[in-house]
Amino acid sequence: MTEAPLDYPIDDLLDVLDLRREGSTTIRVTSPEGLGEDLADSQGDVFSARSQPMPHGRVFGGQVIAQCLIAAGRTVEPVEDGTDPAPLDRPIHSMHGYFLRAGDADRPLRFLVERMRDGRSFSARRVHAVQDGRILMSIIMSFQEQAGGLEHQIAMPDVPGPDGLRSDRQVLEQVPHPVAQETARRRPVELRHVEPLLLGPTEPGPGEQSVWLRIARELPQDPLLHAAILAYASDYVLLEPVLRRHGLGWGDPRLRPASLDHSMWFHRPARVDDWVLYTQSSPSAQSGRGLGTGHMFAADGTLLATVGQEGMVRLKGSADH
Repeated sequence: MTEAPLDYPIDDLLDVLDLRREGSTTIRVTSPEGLGEDLADSQGDVFSARSQPMPHGRVFGGQVIAQCLIAAGRTVEPVEDGTDPAPLDRPIHSMHGYFLRAGDADRPLRFLVERMRDGRSFSARRVHAVQDGRILMSIIMSFQEQAGGLEHQIAMPDVPGPDGLRSDRQVLEQVPHPVAQETARRRPVELRHVEPLLLGPTEPGPGEQSVWLRIARELPQDPLLHAAILAYASDYVLLEPVLRRHGLGWGDPRLRPASLDHSMWFHRPARVDDWVLYTQSSPSAQSGRGLGTGHMFAADGTLLATVGQEGMVRLKGSADH
């Protein structure tokens, strides 16, 4: 991990996800006297990392999710099953977390990993992403050894493929605004919207959309890295269907968006250096919050992951959206 951003966005992302292990700690839980819970101390691990530079100066939530996943995954060690001398791999299968505070992209982050449990088939980890002694995100992740069982999936929607679609980078480069220009220059994941990229106001319509995404370079054969980048990219546009439903664009000066929570289920191994179709919809918005749900498919139709996120979508000076 370097101390400063790298010029090439993909190299910079890989460097940001290369966390530095700082050491071990003890997670201690105390109970009020008389309650009698038997909560033993657990081992913890501490990692550190920097953030990607962002035009608005705030840490990108998808980056924090991905870094939490890397930190947790590095503490999940091979477990012998007692009969087979070969270790059992335990890839990530789910995560559930809350964004608690915004972070400063110019200051380092620390990740405190609690080894909650290592069972025969599952390993559970809790991660706090911390900056200057304040928790930015708290997330629980579960890892499971590969196993046989029932198998089914939903079908991938029939949408135009990525060939022939304009990349978001090409669209943003034409927008005469410094945030759009910087986003186009520094975004490491290539995105191609099937529907037009939502920049300005439009007619209210269905709260649905599809986006192709990929890292446009071959990556190492590291399942944890591919899962982390898939999680990173899942935070890009998941609230966009909420805006489409109400005819709003990201450039609306009244809009005050912020991610509140994030859940993700990893169904099958992914490669993010191949095209992934990310389909999203919004079933509800209320109380200044909007819910986005999504599915991520490999180009051959394999369902890779399911995502859910609720975000704040307040409109400054308006109470009727």
